[in-house]
Amino acid sequence: MADSTSIISTNQLSKHFQVPTRQAGLRASVRGLFHRTYTTVKAVAGISFSIQPGEVVGFLGPNGAGKTTTLKMLSGLLHPSGGGLQVMGYQPYRRSPEFLSQITLVMGNRNQLSWDLPALDSFELQRAIYQIPENDFRKTRDEFIELLELKDLVQKPVRNLSLGERMKMEIAGALLHRPKVLFLDEPTIGLDVTMQRRIRAFVADYNQRYGATVLLTSHYMADVEALCRRVIVIHHGQILFDGELSRLVDRFSAFKTIQVTLADNAVDLSPYGEVLHQGGGQAALRVPKAHTAQITARILSELNIDDLTVEAPLIEDVIDQVFTQQLPAGDVQ
Repeated sequence: MADSTSIISTNQLSKHFQVPTRQAGLRASVRGLFHRTYTTVKAVAGISFSIQPGEVVGFLGPNGAGKTTTLKMLSGLLHPSGGGLQVMGYQPYRRSPEFLSQITLVMGNRNQLSWDLPALDSFELQRAIYQIPENDFRKTRDEFIELLELKDLVQKPVRNLSLGERMKMEIAGALLHRPKVLFLDEPTIGLDVTMQRRIRAFVADYNQRYGATVLLTSHYMADVEALCRRVIVIHHGQILFDGELSRLVDRFSAFKTIQVTLADNAVDLSPYGEVLHQGGGQAALRVPKAHTAQITARILSELNIDDLTVEAPLIEDVIDQVFTQQLPAGDVQ
């Protein structure tokens, strides 16, 4: 539930779409011209959350969960079907100039820059649209060019840039007016690891410099781990979890992995836990989280081993568990 300090808040926010349906075949097609039938798709089914100024929050869920629909409502592209929402005190769907001048929406699979023009020309267009003072514009533009290493690229037509280079340009252009709220929808999709790291570092730097609030969707858990302390998990249009990333791991992962380097590779490890693999002097055991300390102590006292480490589960595995465990209503943290 929102409070007076929230910069973003939703209260039972929902979005339903009417989708035409028909049966296969010519007769059904003709009948559909005169008697069209519809089904209601609940893309977002009553979600409530609030975000404080300066927070970077991961908004996670599988394809079709309602993430992009929610971001479009928060940025004013879609009118909600029900419930309430506010961003910086504004009703986004009213699309007031004061509101639009303080937010940005970056979608990793959408191009906003002019395809045939150098990015510098598109940046000038952004300056005119947002009426950015010339001195402020040049300072911010040059700062972004340096941070994102764009100096040798900004005079090339956008169509001649690689995917990663183009994505960096898109982000720079979207932030030239120094928005207070960033809605980032898969900003690193399709990029190589090096480019993902560069964009993550830039987003983190922007958040620190300007105190911006960020709501981020991503299928790359490295993005979430690097940027977000808090995550909201959504599935079938409903929130499954809202809390710290570390709590998500603690809550949904019942196991830990013990990696051991064995002095004797023939030793039987099955009494200690589920053997995930064993060979070449290396082995991995999956053990109940609650019994990890006890089992670790037994292994160290009973076996001749050269090394031992205890590892938490991968975030990707935890998120998969969240998606497959439907929580009872009201069991959101």
